[in-house]
Amino acid sequence: MTMLSHALFVLLLPLGSAAVIALFLRRAGAIASILSVVTATAIAAIAVILALHPERFEASMEWLRLGDFSVRLGVKYDDLAALMLCIVGVVGLCVHVFSLGYMHEDGAKARYFGGLSIFMFSMIGLTLADNLFMMFIFWELVGYSSYALIGHWHERASASDAAKKAFITNRVGDFGFLLGIILCYWANGTVNLTELGAGHVSSRLIPLLLFCGAVGKSAQLPLQVWLPDAMEGPTPVSALIHAATMVAAGIYMLCRINVLMVPDALTVIMWVGTATAVYAAFCAITQRDIKKVLAYSTLSQLGYMVAAFGLGSLAIDHHGHRLVIAAGVGAAMFHLTTHAFFKALLFLGSGSVIHGCHHEQDIFKMGGLRTRMPVTFWTFTIGVAAIIGLPFLAGFFSKDAILYLAYANNKAVFVILALTAILTALYMTRLWRITFFGEPRSESAAHAHEGGPTLTLPLVVLALLAVVGGYRAHYPAGFEGVFSQVPEAEGTDHLVILLTSLFVLAVGAGTALAFYRPAATDALEEKAPALYRWLAAKLWFDEVYGYYIDKVQQRGAMLLNYLEQIFLAGVIIRGLAGLVGLVGLGARALHVGRLNVYVYWFLFGVVALWLFATGVF
Repeated sequence: MTMLSHALFVLLLPLGSAAVIALFLRRAGAIASILSVVTATAIAAIAVILALHPERFEASMEWLRLGDFSVRLGVKYDDLAALMLCIVGVVGLCVHVFSLGYMHEDGAKARYFGGLSIFMFSMIGLTLADNLFMMFIFWELVGYSSYALIGHWHERASASDAAKKAFITNRVGDFGFLLGIILCYWANGTVNLTELGAGHVSSRLIPLLLFCGAVGKSAQLPLQVWLPDAMEGPTPVSALIHAATMVAAGIYMLCRINVLMVPDALTVIMWVGTATAVYAAFCAITQRDIKKVLAYSTLSQLGYMVAAFGLGSLAIDHHGHRLVIAAGVGAAMFHLTTHAFFKALLFLGSGSVIHGCHHEQDIFKMGGLRTRMPVTFWTFTIGVAAIIGLPFLAGFFSKDAILYLAYANNKAVFVILALTAILTALYMTRLWRITFFGEPRSESAAHAHEGGPTLTLPLVVLALLAVVGGYRAHYPAGFEGVFSQVPEAEGTDHLVILLTSLFVLAVGAGTALAFYRPAATDALEEKAPALYRWLAAKLWFDEVYGYYIDKVQQRGAMLLNYLEQIFLAGVIIRGLAGLVGLVGLGARALHVGRLNVYVYWFLFGVVALWLFATGVF
């Protein structure tokens, strides 16, 4: 069996699982869950096998032809695809296993696991796509499966609304993505990634339009509003889709199209990512819902990755072509990898907390969980330590690579990202202390308990990855094409970055430990209510969008509906229909079945013909 066959098998396997569940197992949730987990296990195993094998390959076939235009479906398996496929496979397997316990009593378990399988198919297809058209097909399938999983509990209005919000917001970004693909094909005659790398027409507009897709999928400003609301879905969905894979698809897509980048586009991307990182970090400080804190943390970390990509610089090769130096790609993918491990750990840890506290999600109604849920506490602690950059854990290495890239290329961005790191340490330490320490502040917390092996085993595995994930020497040699380009500080720069990392960690975590106590109320709300309300408002993005939809878009739609009813349906359609109806009535009036009436009409016709013939008419 060739490596290409392995790649096609790992792509089609989850599609087959989803089809079997949809056709035969809709009322057999237990069997559907086992099938989906077995499928996820096979995907993870094959992904690792492919990564360990030295062969890298490309293959494609024509799918559709219209004149000179053709759409091809193909596989591009290089080091970048190998890394992303392993992330999807390993994290996906952990989420599937966790879901066995978390969704055990869910009445729609078969539909849930079928949704996980179709999501895995979509994400793997996006990872392996060798051209932008194929990438867009799976890009939309990822959006569809996300919509279905967010709205899994569709009987709840909040979940249904969140699913629609995510779907519509992503369509805004995807429209720009589609325009970028069309413009790229028009300018270059191809959207094949390898052919674009060999030579292409440079343009500011093409990469910026393609970046619109990443703005939507990776929830960057100003399309970030859907991600926090998406926490209405089951917590394992949040871990898989909104922490490790789907939202990371935008970063992966940027790394795929790095050959199209020009300096102006990179500058825009850099500042969008930087603004998102610091904005989301401020928003996280006031959140009470444990999943909302992690959602805004995800937004902030995604901003870090986007900023890292935008910080990539340009060079001229010996043929005179402008090439993006892959430092930005390396730093972004390195942080994407470590983030997938510790953020999936944190989301699944929050799911364990929610499950143990009988579905309580308010951190100020928890407390005292350190002794009641020890496995969750220690694994969650490792996740917190990794994301805030504790030395020798995964997040420490990947965050430092981004900070060094910013320090070398743009000092203003470096300062903002360092501030973001302080805020990250602040709100994550706040979350950790309020949730696990002190006395229980509700009946749910007082009766909290650890879950079974299916809930705790994935936490242990992800905690281990969050510890060792920052040591690139532990990764297979097949990822070298990505990790070899991660920037490394040397000499004085190394000391500056190290001291900066330790400083931001100490300031952020120290402030949180000194300021927040395990209590039923937020210390910031009590001591600085005006600042708290301003941060909780989140710059009023939702209110502005709500105003636009209600006062502008909806009224515009009502005006168009009015015009349609009056002019199109009324004057044009009904008017013509009325005229035809009158003609019909007149025609029917002529056919009365009486001979004398037909004689009169005959005589009238003769007179009219005579008048016309003699020139009177």
